[in-house]
Amino acid sequence: MVLISQTGSSYCIRTELFRKTQILHIDNAGVGQKRGHTVIVAASPPTEDAVIATEPLTKEDLVAYLVSGCKSKEKWRIGTEHEKFGFELKTLRPIKYEQIAELLNVISERFDWEKVMEGDKIIGLKQGKQSISLEPGGQFELSGAPLATLHQTCAEVNSHLYQVKAITEEMGIGFLGIGFQPKWGLKDIPVMPKGRYDIMRNYMPKVGTLGLDMMFRTCTVQVNLDFSSEADMIRKFRAGLALQPIATALFANSPFTEGKPNGFLSMRSQIWTDTDNNRTGMLPFVFDDSFGFEQYVDYALDVPMYFVYRNKKYIDCTGMTFRDFLAGKPPCIPGELPTLNDWENHLTTIFPEVRLKRYLEMRGADGGPWRRLCALPAFWVGILYDEVSLQNALDRTADWTPEERQMLRNKVPITGLKTPFRDGLLKHVAQDVVKLARDGLERRGFKETGFLNEVAEVVRTGVTPAEKLLELYNGKWGQQMDPVFEELLY
Repeated sequence: MVLISQTGSSYCIRTELFRKTQILHIDNAGVGQKRGHTVIVAASPPTEDAVIATEPLTKEDLVAYLVSGCKSKEKWRIGTEHEKFGFELKTLRPIKYEQIAELLNVISERFDWEKVMEGDKIIGLKQGKQSISLEPGGQFELSGAPLATLHQTCAEVNSHLYQVKAITEEMGIGFLGIGFQPKWGLKDIPVMPKGRYDIMRNYMPKVGTLGLDMMFRTCTVQVNLDFSSEADMIRKFRAGLALQPIATALFANSPFTEGKPNGFLSMRSQIWTDTDNNRTGMLPFVFDDSFGFEQYVDYALDVPMYFVYRNKKYIDCTGMTFRDFLAGKPPCIPGELPTLNDWENHLTTIFPEVRLKRYLEMRGADGGPWRRLCALPAFWVGILYDEVSLQNALDRTADWTPEERQMLRNKVPITGLKTPFRDGLLKHVAQDVVKLARDGLERRGFKETGFLNEVAEVVRTGVTPAEKLLELYNGKWGQQMDPVFEELLY
């Protein structure tokens, strides 16, 4: 049962998880909420909706779902996710679903992962709180377990890459750590057999010009972090949004499209500016005095839906908002009312630069080689998990206007750390911010500052990873693209 008290705009929560094993298993469940004599269960999608509420959900229930993420500081964890492109070592072509399926099956058998199926197709793996999943174009993603230290999260990444490499070497395939597919066009990218992606693929061209590129040709690394209260969530959300362009610049790593420079340092970041403006962006309302869990719910309620998951199938609900669904007006599934599973699924289809679920996701960084996968969580943990650094970051950005934040969002994909900002360059702000991250890690006391070495070099020189790739392309590589596959091979 979820018990909420609200004092002013500050929510507090206690959660008791009800288990109704005769109805369904909820080993992977997040929140159980008692309504009448039944239970609504929120679990990682896709899930079978075996339990339906005896009373309609209310907006208060949706707010309560977000509030249930509040954790005391000793329970804060670090969840790192990263994506990478698979390719054939001989041809450099993207690997097909059949090759990915073989890889997943061998990982499962050799390293004891549980298979995740959609129909008769393997689409992922689970092991404890880790999962491996497939993005629309076969990008291979590790979603890490919530871990206490950066040493643990980096060990997890290294273990995953060891397992993958042990098998891919036998198969003649490799993985590329970059933010945008550097060589191949959309027509060359395989389509993964996942129902939700069929719906998204049909919908994307209706709402932007670059949505299919986002789906099939981008890779990212992100970190998911906890909050203790509504007030803590707000502070971290604001710091994360304000500083996200700095993370984008530090990790910019996607300067090529179809074999040539594309004019951007982070093409991945640029693509999000014309994917679907209803569900992306810098969310200026987060900086309003009235912002909190309820205001985010109001925003998410009006974001158009993609789908509803019923009877092991995705039902196209594009054109409908979750507010319509909540009001019992879903033309795609007449007469149905939403469950918390539906709400959780819907929240995964919203893509701002920082995303709120029952934790905060920092979403601004390009995918990269393994040595940078630990640097991104180090950057954000040092700032957001240390009270002094967090407050300093908020003070540093307090007088930034909405127009300045948007300007940075727009220009950083092109000019990176050389973006002019006020009386200097973004590089100078980034130097201060990386120092805040380092100081925060020092105060954590886990000897984690070494994980920042990758970004320390970038911020010292002002040269992004993308600019280093462009230098190689125009120099050593003789304006040939193929060497990037060896340079950034996992």
